[in-house]
Amino acid sequence: MPALALAGFLAGAPTLLSAQAAGEAGNSFGFDMAPETSQGVVEQAVKQIPTPMAPGPVEPTWESLKENYKVPAWFRGAKFGIFMHFGIFSVPAHGSEWYEKSLYAGGNDSVMKVIGGHGNFREWHAAHFGPVEKFGYKDFIPMFKAEHFDADAWATLFQRAGARYVMPGAQHHENFAMWDSKVTPFNSMQMGPKRDVIGELAVAVRKHGMKLGVANHGIENFEFINPPQELADRLKAAKADLYDPKWADFYNYADRSDRAMQRFLVNWYERNVELIDKYQPDLIYFDNGVDQRYIDPLKLQIAAYYYNRAKDWGKEVSFTTKKAAFAPAGTNTKTIGSILDFEGGPPDGIRTGSWVVDRPIGSSWGYIDGMKANSPETVLGWLVDTVSKNGTLLLNVSPKSDGTIPQDQQETLLAVGKWLETNGEAIYDTHSWVQYEEKGKNHIYFTVKGQDLYAIIMEKAAGAEVTFSSLGSSASLGQVRTIALLGGSSLPFKQDASGLTVTLPDASERKSAFVLKISGLKMNADSNTDSGNPVCDCH
Repeated sequence: MPALALAGFLAGAPTLLSAQAAGEAGNSFGFDMAPETSQGVVEQAVKQIPTPMAPGPVEPTWESLKENYKVPAWFRGAKFGIFMHFGIFSVPAHGSEWYEKSLYAGGNDSVMKVIGGHGNFREWHAAHFGPVEKFGYKDFIPMFKAEHFDADAWATLFQRAGARYVMPGAQHHENFAMWDSKVTPFNSMQMGPKRDVIGELAVAVRKHGMKLGVANHGIENFEFINPPQELADRLKAAKADLYDPKWADFYNYADRSDRAMQRFLVNWYERNVELIDKYQPDLIYFDNGVDQRYIDPLKLQIAAYYYNRAKDWGKEVSFTTKKAAFAPAGTNTKTIGSILDFEGGPPDGIRTGSWVVDRPIGSSWGYIDGMKANSPETVLGWLVDTVSKNGTLLLNVSPKSDGTIPQDQQETLLAVGKWLETNGEAIYDTHSWVQYEEKGKNHIYFTVKGQDLYAIIMEKAAGAEVTFSSLGSSASLGQVRTIALLGGSSLPFKQDASGLTVTLPDASERKSAFVLKISGLKMNADSNTDSGNPVCDCH
């Protein structure tokens, strides 16, 4: 996450990237959660990788990745997916999914300085669970039972919401694997839920006809915890928590030598190979920790492995990453082998190519007590705005630690799905028009499929007509032949040089957001590209 967006994120508010950051961002050399190491250490870790390269045409070079990569066809048309943050942090349900970082944070932690420190956070923890010397973050694991987790019920809900793919968090910054792992003991099969959460979701999601992604934030773990010296000294003297040898590889704090870093990076690679081979994900999401260039040798290894394995499976797959993580040229308009992800909000205008924006359904990513879901109208506004700009919305849900999804989140999801049942034609398999919106008396968004233009009216002024000033008759645009209300009938209209005016049915036949399908005009070409990058570097 960009440093400028950090304060709003930790305060629980969705973050919006600036137009510059969204349009053509490189990598920040401030806060980005990348392991603080050197390319030499990373190269040494790559030499220690025990897993042989998967046979296939993709080599661990940018040139080979560029030659062999194409954005999956299914992703171009998906337009709506479900993300989720579900893990140990769901147990305390306080602050944010960065509970662990906040618990051990001190004045020396630059991230906590951004939000003014968390001096009272440990007091809250001590009041509810005991002092950190007696009850550390690891002690939440037995409390993370997920006793009501029902993968099929989740998948049914997401399908009814209209999602085309589902991306559960396989591992967050806390270093806990949500799958049955042989390469780390800190996993949901051996601890906590005692279930293969990712495995169960993989079966259920695919049974319901959706694609499966997995999100791995794990590389951030090595630098995640930075306690003040006085706390570190107390824990070290007691050999407790961060300094308990049994948990050394869980916290990754007591030993931060280059040798420890290499072990950590090798294990990160092994965990990803395990996820790839066990679950054959259609997408893999990496958070900010892979952004820096010195991580390139390692991520190229895992990219070559993933794409070669996918060729064996006969599947179209992709990574999704932020900023210039997979852009060796240093600009996100020249990404190689990955779909670009924007956190918190989309670009200010149309961006051709393939990209995704992830946003939380509520005030936090992981569930916290008292959080409220945004309304269906708000989420639909995000979806329509994103798709009209040629993007895809990845909406994050926040389950409770018992495995239930709060009722208000379910209601928002189901309402979005109900709208998509009637109007999904204007969302799925579409691309952007030459302009994404028209503001005035009404707020209208546009999408295109084939030679049909879809006008999505999100805010309708009073009156029985809607007028489009951007759709006046012209030789370049052509003449409208027919207009139909999705879910309704054909509508009368008048088109002249000043615009297009459509007579609407009675208000009782329209919902708060409705769609007009306009046929006969000359539409622009598909806005997508094989590489996923914009058609040009101009914005």
